[in-house]
Amino acid sequence: MGLTNNDIIKKLRVALSLRDDDIIEILQLVDYKIGKTELSAFFRAEDHAKYMPLQDQILRNFLNGLVIYKRGPREKE
Repeated sequence: MGLTNNDIIKKLRVALSLRDDDIIEILQLVDYKIGKTELSAFFRAEDHAKYMPLQDQILRNFLNGLVIYKRGPREKE
C-alpha cells in the first residue's frame, strides 16, 4: 500500500519541523484558508472518530505554498 496524502503531509511536517501555524501560513500564501481544527483532523490516526482524509487539492496547495515559503515569491519577468 502506498502513502496517503495524510502520510505525505505528516512526513513533511516532521522533516521540516513545521508547526500548525506554519502550515496555516503556508496555505495562506496560495490563498487557501484553513483552521487549526480542520488541520488537526488530517494528523489524527485513521481509526480516530475525527480523522479526515486529506484531499488532493489541499496537498497541492500546500506543496505550492511550500515552494513560496522556502524560495520566496516568483519574480516578475
